[in-house]
Amino acid sequence: MTLRLFYGDFPFWRAETCRLALHLGGIEFEDIRMKPEDWQRMKATGELPEGGYAPFWQVPVLEVDGKPIAQTAGIARFCGKLTGLYPRDNDFLAAKVDEVLDAATAITNEIFYDSRGKEGDDKLRARQALTQDYLPKWLGFLERVLNENAESGWFVGKSMSIADLAMWRLLGWLTSGVLDGVPTNILENFTGLQQLHNRVDSLPKVGKWMERHYGK
Repeated sequence: MTLRLFYGDFPFWRAETCRLALHLGGIEFEDIRMKPEDWQRMKATGELPEGGYAPFWQVPVLEVDGKPIAQTAGIARFCGKLTGLYPRDNDFLAAKVDEVLDAATAITNEIFYDSRGKEGDDKLRARQALTQDYLPKWLGFLERVLNENAESGWFVGKSMSIADLAMWRLLGWLTSGVLDGVPTNILENFTGLQQLHNRVDSLPKVGKWMERHYGK
């Protein structure tokens, strides 16, 4: 099986969940990191580098033996099943993983949509409003879900899944300082989420991956 994953050269959760799942599972794949001109062409025509195609003119896209899979959650589940990071024989646990992936999507969409079309102070005020209500509320939801499985310390079941990888990078994004108006200490009242992030971040294979690709 030949795999090619298309996305930008940054560790956003939408693609990094899949990259890390494949990396941790020892599955070979071609990690195609798009340049600015690749993004512009994809948005205009759906064309991806090296002959790839984005079905919905969006990325990430995972190509499997020349055939594309689009949309973050679908790709993540496929990669999770390949690598043992997604439940294959327990529908309830699989749905709980999906629950976390969908929550990550909801938070991401709210951040982007709330500030769309805004610039300068207007954008900053919109982001600050999110940090006062929406983000604390949803982080609280996630903390409660995580605490319901406190015995293992992972979001679902007894071992790490793609749900944990997705949250690791989502939380890393929220605390990175790249989002104007979102303080880097946004997680200070959510110790469970902090511990989950640090637990994934401290895995040797994860650390080596981040150092090799992003210098951190």
